[in-house]
Amino acid sequence: MKRELDSLVTQMHAGGITYSEAVKEFKKRFLVEVLSHHRGNQCKAAKELGMHRNTLSRTIAELQIDPSQIRRGLKRPSRSERPVFEVRQVAR
Repeated sequence: MKRELDSLVTQMHAGGITYSEAVKEFKKRFLVEVLSHHRGNQCKAAKELGMHRNTLSRTIAELQIDPSQIRRGLKRPSRSERPVFEVRQVAR
């Protein structure tokens, strides 16, 4: 993983990405990952991140993350959108 991170940092530097842009993008991706893991539950995500829920909420707003999109992306598709599996009887 360290090699991948080193490579990413090198690519970002070569691409002219500023430090503040890199930090902002890292925070955003990391928070989205943790929120997705907890199905959008900000209380559980904040606990895992070691921050107060209000701090997480403020950071989400600053980074323009839409928590409702995270929750929507994790919901099961409606019955009409789910694949239908054929049930076959096994001959005995």
